[in-house]
Amino acid sequence: MEYRILGKTGLKISRFGFGGIPIQRIDAKGTKELLYKLSEMGVNYIDTARAYTVSECYIGEAIEGIRDKFILATKSTAVTKEAMAKDIETSLNNLRTNYIDLYQIHNPNMKNLDIILSEGGALEALIEAKAAGKIGHIGLTCHSLEVFKKALSLDFVETLMFPYNIVETQGTELIKECKKRNIGFIDMKPLAGGAIEDGRLANRFVAANENVDVIIPGMADIKEALINFEAINDTSPLTEKEIEGINKVVKELGTNFCRRCNYCAPCAVGISIPSVFLFEGYLSRYGLEEWARGRYATLPVKASECVECGVCESRCPYNLPIREMMRNASEKFDK
Repeated sequence: MEYRILGKTGLKISRFGFGGIPIQRIDAKGTKELLYKLSEMGVNYIDTARAYTVSECYIGEAIEGIRDKFILATKSTAVTKEAMAKDIETSLNNLRTNYIDLYQIHNPNMKNLDIILSEGGALEALIEAKAAGKIGHIGLTCHSLEVFKKALSLDFVETLMFPYNIVETQGTELIKECKKRNIGFIDMKPLAGGAIEDGRLANRFVAANENVDVIIPGMADIKEALINFEAINDTSPLTEKEIEGINKVVKELGTNFCRRCNYCAPCAVGISIPSVFLFEGYLSRYGLEEWARGRYATLPVKASECVECGVCESRCPYNLPIREMMRNASEKFDK
């Protein structure tokens, strides 16, 4: 396993980290088995969040007794001092620990960032928690280039997390800037939220960028972990065949796809927007028509029921034309 120093935090972390979103699909027992296997492989970095429902709790139960083997990172969307202080305590309780190595401000927009930085804002709680030894370091995660640029100028920011993958390279220059400023860079969504089918190719692409300190693919089983491990620890140059595969992914996906971040929710009529687009992707890109139609049929509210209010589009950090995409999905599925 390759290890890196995570910027100014000084933390020695595995280049291959664990993204804690997908364990919402499994159970506590499965999480424990997975994390024990990852520990054996040399993975020592775990990322989760208050927003990931049971993720903190499952992880806390799984690492009880082996807490010292991991560097724990979690995050909160709280903007006020009171709310952030409460979330920090909840995270400590859920993770069954008396300290969290890295606590991150979770995907603020520019307006919320102003509140976070103001008097009575969430930053005050983070600074107090750090002084009390409850958290070790402070970071920030975002999906917006505008927020990324702003965060680079904030002295308290020790790490930044941003999407970087085959089809999302818009942050490349800012990732370089992280290295120059000794800010640790954590790569989220190396598989573009599941849109890239070839996990090995996706992780090989990201690992080839020396400015990326740690890559955190989401995993829910050991098979996925082994694929990710092999890809991220393969330091050989990308082959011609792999470059061809990368170019093919770029051509097929472009930028008009859903990352399943779920910031569009809740839908006014109850459509699971990310699920519709996920199943449409399997239908259109991967040729799994029968499986895709079967899964789509289980959705209680279908794409055809979209009222085109547009609220979801105002929430989408990628400015996707969701109403148009929903109409296209409806044409394919609701015939």
